[in-house]
Amino acid sequence: MSIYKAYDIRGTYPDQLDERTARRVGQAVVRYLGARRLVVARDMRSMAPSICDALVEGITSQGCDVADIGLASTPCAYHAMGTIPCDGGVIVTASHNPAEYIGLKMCKAGPIPLSGDEGIPEIRALAEGEEPGEASRKGRREPIDVRRSYIDEMIEMAGGPEAIGPLKIVVDYANGMGSHEGAEVLASFPKLEVLPLFDDLDGSFPNHEANPLKEENLSALRKVLAESGATMGLAFDGDADRCAFVDEEGRTVGADLITVILARHMLSRHPGAGIIYDLRSSKIVKESVEKLGGYAVMERVGHSFMKDTMRKKGLIGGGELSGHFYFSEFHNSDCGLLAALWVMVRLGEEGKTLKQAADELRVYHQSGEINFRVEDKAAMMEKVVEAFPDGELSRLDGILITYEDWWVNLRPSNTEPYLRLVMEADRADLLEEKKREVMAILGEPA
Repeated sequence: MSIYKAYDIRGTYPDQLDERTARRVGQAVVRYLGARRLVVARDMRSMAPSICDALVEGITSQGCDVADIGLASTPCAYHAMGTIPCDGGVIVTASHNPAEYIGLKMCKAGPIPLSGDEGIPEIRALAEGEEPGEASRKGRREPIDVRRSYIDEMIEMAGGPEAIGPLKIVVDYANGMGSHEGAEVLASFPKLEVLPLFDDLDGSFPNHEANPLKEENLSALRKVLAESGATMGLAFDGDADRCAFVDEEGRTVGADLITVILARHMLSRHPGAGIIYDLRSSKIVKESVEKLGGYAVMERVGHSFMKDTMRKKGLIGGGELSGHFYFSEFHNSDCGLLAALWVMVRLGEEGKTLKQAADELRVYHQSGEINFRVEDKAAMMEKVVEAFPDGELSRLDGILITYEDWWVNLRPSNTEPYLRLVMEADRADLLEEKKREVMAILGEPA
């Protein structure tokens, strides 16, 4: 399986991705971007320092300078790329993957992510081709501390230390990068009581996998929520670009519902503006945005596509079901911490708990994402299209078939022989009826 993915380079260490590969990628990024200065950051994984050193060696060998911000969450690295003069950057992280993984997230100036559609294939060709000679002038590696300026930016964007609370929350950092800056940010709000979980940086992830989309990884958070009387739980992934939300009853609040809460806050700051959402989201997102006087733009799944459309259409932000939330005011990038801050600010202004706000938005009935192992994904999707010929068909991302009172989306996985199914209906019985019809075509879930 290739380490060159849709949104980054990622694999197990050292058999799939080692220091030699990192060095070659460093050379390739400089050549592809024509870069003269790049930001480099890394996460807390055990191999991250040596991978980062090799990456920097490759970059500087081509005459490109490095602004080395050291340990940093992915949003902190975006902050650096958005504030330090540079031609882009590389983040050494494997995000939510297990401890044996390492990866490289790459951006051009903006920061604008490189992806499988633009940038990553070209970098792969350069990294796997003939090794270039060294530049006559080796680039300079300059340590730069941006942690403080990122923390200050988060507090300022929230509205200052008095903007949040009184509120009691539980925060599960999953031993990932969220605590590196997030703990200090949250501590700056005197009326906010925070009960932290797993806030030591530990790339072995001794407590649970740093993936808040897996419900089993939220067990400890739910336990403390139940025992403490807190009314909100936050769970970050390994590099803190995503955040999951849990209410006081231990129920996960879908990221599409969080997008609505964030849209209320963003549209109060920018009336009439546009909000982006991924096509798997509940139709309550579009309906809510339009009721608020904004307009909603549907996009395919993936942070590079969301950010590209945000920039091109001048949208102010939005979210996708994976827990990525996007903000034009934050370098057109995603930030789990800012999402958490703005949700708390907005709920405080509305005088609602997370549960109350979410229950108001649970108008429709959703299936969640269901995976099916399918070898010929394209042919199977066409069978579903043929079964529902009178629905409105979109091929934005896989297939989306929409009726007045229900819809179904089937997307092929980029890396596995899976089709991913998401459905929604106005009534629970209708959802079950249509789910049975679709599953009769697809077979049993994986």
